[in-house]
Amino acid sequence: MQTAAVYLLAALAEIGGCFAFWGWLRMGKPVWWLVPGCVSLVIFAWLLTLVDTSQAGRAYAAYGGIYITSALLWLWLVEGVRPDRWDMGGALLCLAGAAVILLGPHKG
Repeated sequence: MQTAAVYLLAALAEIGGCFAFWGWLRMGKPVWWLVPGCVSLVIFAWLLTLVDTSQAGRAYAAYGGIYITSALLWLWLVEGVRPDRWDMGGALLCLAGAAVILLGPHKG
């Protein structure tokens, strides 16, 4: 349960940080938007170090499914675009893959 919470917080931090850059470059927001964006991306990277696995690559790979799902929620809640059935189906596939990566019986 702790891993899921860390991944959700990391996704929020990553998406928020990236959105700050998007806002500055694509939406004409002021350059100071980069300050909270950079802070958010540092928090994102730190949060991923809290995942209970000894391999960074496995933590990052499993995080991908959570990130994709969170990005679609961002699309809906922040940008006002409701994900369609293809978005939802893709997110479910990614979550299934993330579960296999994180919870599978790995050697070493």
